[in-house]
Amino acid sequence: MAKEGLGTISFLLLLVVVSTVGAVISDYSFFIVFAGLCWIIFLLTLYFFRDPERQLPSGQNIIVSPADGKIVSIESVRESEFINEGTHKISIFMSPLDVHINRIPISGRVTYFRYVHGKFLAAYKPEASTRNEQTIIGIENQRIRIMFKQIAGVLARRIICRISENQSVEIGQRFGLIKFGSRVEIFLPFQVELKIKEGQKAIGGETILGVIQNA
Repeated sequence: MAKEGLGTISFLLLLVVVSTVGAVISDYSFFIVFAGLCWIIFLLTLYFFRDPERQLPSGQNIIVSPADGKIVSIESVRESEFINEGTHKISIFMSPLDVHINRIPISGRVTYFRYVHGKFLAAYKPEASTRNEQTIIGIENQRIRIMFKQIAGVLARRIICRISENQSVEIGQRFGLIKFGSRVEIFLPFQVELKIKEGQKAIGGETILGVIQNA
């Protein structure tokens, strides 16, 4: 269970207990309906904040997905904020039913970090990439520089990021989450041979997005 959800889960558990007791000792149907709704919300919240263990794939020079979700687009773009060269831009849409824990795609050092206060457009829309609230993170090591974004959506009004600039990170490491539906984008230089395709389901920390060539 993600620790970021413990406060919400504790509050809902208290609400479930109180409403269930009220439904048991009261003759009013309102309390029964209310208790039922509380149970549904509580169980859905437990499901949302699940944090399963992941098996890091073997192999050298691999880059893994930072998030669970559907790969909605793969584009060739010039990334000029951190990498400053042509890149593969991979967009991953995280529905409310996906695991929302985010993971580090490659080992290295965080050498760029920026928070952008923005809008809350639907995360699946392309314009969410530039207009929505987001964190932008750049990681580099002796082989490569990559950049990725946590992007808020309509329901995702809170981005949680537990890393900072100059911090050393390891591939597959948990670093944060985005609540209730969101989008993650990752920019990989062209020296990375992609191993995924549009429409594919990605698993954070397990799906190999690409392999660094000439490393």
